[in-house]
Amino acid sequence: MPIDAVVRRICIAVLALAATGPATSLAPDQVKSPRLYALDCGQVEFKNMGMFSDTGEYDRKPGSLVVPCFVIRHPKGILVWDTGLGDKLAESKSGVDLPGGFHMSMAVTLAEQLKAMGLAPADVTAVAFSHFHFDHTGNANMFPASTWIINQTELPWALADPTPSGVDPSTFSGYKTAKTQMIDNDYDVFGDGSVTILKAPGHTPGHQVLLLKLNRAGTVILSGDLYHTRDNRKYRRVPAFNYTRADTLASIDRIEKIIANTKGRLVVQHDPIDFKALPKFPAYLE
Repeated sequence: MPIDAVVRRICIAVLALAATGPATSLAPDQVKSPRLYALDCGQVEFKNMGMFSDTGEYDRKPGSLVVPCFVIRHPKGILVWDTGLGDKLAESKSGVDLPGGFHMSMAVTLAEQLKAMGLAPADVTAVAFSHFHFDHTGNANMFPASTWIINQTELPWALADPTPSGVDPSTFSGYKTAKTQMIDNDYDVFGDGSVTILKAPGHTPGHQVLLLKLNRAGTVILSGDLYHTRDNRKYRRVPAFNYTRADTLASIDRIEKIIANTKGRLVVQHDPIDFKALPKFPAYLE
């Protein structure tokens, strides 16, 4: 089955797995410097990882990816970066099998993890997305009171007819009524250079990564889907379903140069090893 058809069938299968409503509001804690929390927002197992390289290294090989969400606490507010798979998936304790040999599961909801931090969705100042594939927008509608920071190239692409493969517009329909901050280039979220969205197109037209400058950990970049695995980073492999190969490689060049120049750390968001290497929730990186 063609990759686009497989991804489209996955999207159809997850249309019903929409995000749950907000939890009871709790006042956020005060912080003196930025903190990064890594939250478990699902897992996907594949019978065939072939789509993750257009040069055949993964053909007919099984594998699994994690689906994280991230919370950045800053003295000026709280940012959620990527919102994972929809919390409703957690109601299926054994997960859900999807066409094409995919199995999605969720052990704990985003809402539960926010509550463990003393937060309700209404406490979140802003929500931003590496891109609009369904595994990054699953709980977007949980945040109607937040400012949605949206790449102005990504949104019209994601709303196109026919719907692009991997996109489920119902998961981010809340943008229509939420306060929005439309961006086209790099964007300093809190105005002090400590949390910056970096333009990195290729996986999708408006794909982005998130750069953090933390007091102790230094520069940390959250990859979005610039890479899906550590090997993809090591060998500069490009998924077969990326929007443009040339833009992907150009973005890789830019982000890797930034990592080198800052002696920073890049976190491959979907890679289980990179995710596990982060402080285990509710611990944080600062």
